[in-house]
Amino acid sequence: MGQDARIPRRELGVGEVARRSGVAVSALHFYEAKGLITSHRTGGNQRRYGRDVLRRVAVIKVAQRLGVPLAIIGDALKTLPEARTPTAADWRKLSEHWRADLDARIQKLTRLRDSLDECIGCGCLSVDTCPLRNPYDELGEAGPGPRLLDPG
Repeated sequence: MGQDARIPRRELGVGEVARRSGVAVSALHFYEAKGLITSHRTGGNQRRYGRDVLRRVAVIKVAQRLGVPLAIIGDALKTLPEARTPTAADWRKLSEHWRADLDARIQKLTRLRDSLDECIGCGCLSVDTCPLRNPYDELGEAGPGPRLLDPG
């Protein structure tokens, strides 16, 4: 007989993880190839995931939306115990490390937005001929790209 529907299964197939997490099967395979999540193979060569993978995928998705690179997400996930569902305390610990980077990116974007308004307000949109922002194209000597809008 089949497993009682009231007893939660300990392992999930790739299709069920995809459905429940809202992530494509191909994304799960990609995350696994990058070492962000793990599975094992059954005798029939089917992937099986522990239930903890659902929370791990949620952490990955949120971190990606924050702009955290996958390599950094992977390093953070390595600090968690294997085969254990990440807890709220785990999330606080992980997100604490990403907060400073997020704050720095917000500040950079704010400066970019504010500088963009000034540049468009000039009307000429030419760094070669702008006597106020870039006389004699002095910024051109510093290299290519928008020097005033993205100071690095």
